[in-house]
Amino acid sequence: MKLGLQLGYWGAQPPANAPELIDAAEGAGFDAVFAAESWGSDAFTPLAWWGSRTEKVRLGTSVVQISARTPTSCAMHALTLDHLSGGRTILGLGVSGPQVVEGWYGQPFEKPLARTREYVSIVRQVLAREAPVTSPGPHYPLPYAGPGSSGLGKPLKPITHPLRADIPIWLGAEGPKNVALAGEIADGWLAIYYTPRLAPMYNKWLDEGFARAGARRSREDFEVAATCQVIVTDDRAAAIAALKPMTALYVGGMGAPELNFHAQVYKRMGYEKEVDEIGRLFMSGRKDEAAAVVPDDMVTETMIIGNVDEVRAEVKRWEQAGVTMLLVTCRDADHVRELAAAVGG
Repeated sequence: MKLGLQLGYWGAQPPANAPELIDAAEGAGFDAVFAAESWGSDAFTPLAWWGSRTEKVRLGTSVVQISARTPTSCAMHALTLDHLSGGRTILGLGVSGPQVVEGWYGQPFEKPLARTREYVSIVRQVLAREAPVTSPGPHYPLPYAGPGSSGLGKPLKPITHPLRADIPIWLGAEGPKNVALAGEIADGWLAIYYTPRLAPMYNKWLDEGFARAGARRSREDFEVAATCQVIVTDDRAAAIAALKPMTALYVGGMGAPELNFHAQVYKRMGYEKEVDEIGRLFMSGRKDEAAAVVPDDMVTETMIIGNVDEVRAEVKRWEQAGVTMLLVTCRDADHVRELAAAVGG
């Protein structure tokens, strides 16, 4: 099982100990370091800045939002980081949600699957650098010839030759159609709220993508990176209780009540009644009560919590379910080394 350090996106200020965490991750044998973005810090700049002190770990975005940049701009970011890091970039992409896409980026959210397919196709054209980049659209037409066009646009190839034409592209996906799309057009799946119990369902979605004509990968060379809190503790009950407010936040507050992808994931796990109650309480401002509704199993389904032996057994179960990397968050360098020892045995 590989380990990826998830730095996430920044809060009000940059995290003060990120360099310490990254140094520890590389020293402990982590495979990769990831940065994310929401509507504050971006994902590429921290990887370039902090990644400059590394030599071995891969540098991944988990995820960059496709509405934040045109596909050619995103490809420019990826090829630049890939050169600077000596070929260690992983480009993780995601559609985000309508509140962010329409409220922050001012873009329409409709047809996220079609937009993703078109976006990835253009990024791959840029990285291949075999011909001037063109796209018929409808989401990202190149050259642009719509309203307001000068008519002077021309197809272009990137001036800079990409270091790798096959920079891995991973998709952040939660629903069945999006996961199947990842299996078809991507090199990996960034899974959030993964539970080994539902591995047969996830594998069915992925297999649908692998079976499509022109699929890029097969199960043998496809990566599944699952976000997972790994907590080594002898007080499992206290750790579970401490995590319930965060679960309530994502289920009840991260997304519109009419369309919350995180909530939908937990409903597929069988927690429909709990999700509805958590959402009702959270949106009415009763956050503590919302957290109290979260059952223990709703936390432990998607996280690994226990003593060293229990953690190792669970990691093995996740690996057998098809996960190739665990994306973990760490509070300090000692925590990084603790997880490396626990997971690696």
